[in-house]
Amino acid sequence: MHLIIITGMSGAGKSIVLHTLEDQGYYCIDNLPLELLDQALSTERLLKRKKIAIVIDVRSGKKYLQKLAGMVLNYRNSFKTDIIYLYAGKSVLIKRYDESRRKHPLSDNKTSLREAILKEYELLLPVREISDLKIDTSTTNIYELATIIKKRVCASENQSLSLMFQSFGFKHGTPRDSDFLFDVRCLPNPFWIPELREHTGLEKEVIDWLQSHELVNKMEQDLTTLIKNWIPHIIKSQRAYLTISIGCTGGHHRSVYLTERLAGYFRKKYKNSVIVQHREL
Repeated sequence: MHLIIITGMSGAGKSIVLHTLEDQGYYCIDNLPLELLDQALSTERLLKRKKIAIVIDVRSGKKYLQKLAGMVLNYRNSFKTDIIYLYAGKSVLIKRYDESRRKHPLSDNKTSLREAILKEYELLLPVREISDLKIDTSTTNIYELATIIKKRVCASENQSLSLMFQSFGFKHGTPRDSDFLFDVRCLPNPFWIPELREHTGLEKEVIDWLQSHELVNKMEQDLTTLIKNWIPHIIKSQRAYLTISIGCTGGHHRSVYLTERLAGYFRKKYKNSVIVQHREL
C-alpha cells in the first residue's frame, strides 16, 4: 500500500493535489482528524486499497499535529508512506483568501488573516521538517500544480526516487523547495553576446556557444559526478523525492542549458522519474 499524507498551508493547493490524485486512482479522504488516522488505516476497507491519499492539516489541532511525525515513522515500517507539504508566500496566501472570500481556519474575531497565516506556519513547522516533498505554489496555477503532482508522484510511483531538475534566475529569487542548489553565474554568459541574448539555453545557437567553453563542460562533469555519487546514499535514507536547482543570473541561458544536460544524463537510468522545470521560461 502507498499512503500519501497531504498537508501544508491553507490556501496553498491541498484540494487540487487531492483531486489530482483521485483522478489518478488514489482513494482520497479530505480533512481526516488525525486522532482517527490509526483507526481508519486498520479498517478492512482501506487495507484493501493499494493507493490512499489523505489531507491532514491544521484543522486537526496543534496537539495532534505534534504526533504526526511519530505516526509516520510507524507506518513506514509497514508500507510506503510519503508526506507532501504545500506552501506559498504570505502575500500570495492573503491575495488568494481575499479573492475567494473564504475564512481561514485559524482566523476569528480576535485574529486577523495575516496573524492566522503566521500562526499556521509556526504550527506546521514540525510537519514541514519531516515532509518528503515540499512544493512552493506561489507562482503555480491549478493546472501547473496538477501537472507537477502527476509527474513527480504518479508517473514515478514505481521508482525508488523522483528527480526534479529546475533552472532559475537569482535576480528573481532562489527557489525555496531545493534539496541541492548550484550557482553557475561564474560561467561565460551568452547574455553579453548580442546575437544570443534573445535566445535560451534550449536553442542550438546558445547550446553550441556554451559547449565551446571548457569551463562549462567542466561544471557539467563535476555536477554530474557529485549528484551521481550521492544519489545511492539518498535512496538508502528512504528519500523518495530530490529537487536539484541550477541558477544563473536571469535563468534563461546557462542554468537552462545545464539543467537539460543533467536531466538528459540521469534520464538514461531513472527514465520516467526525471522531471525538468525552467522557472523563468
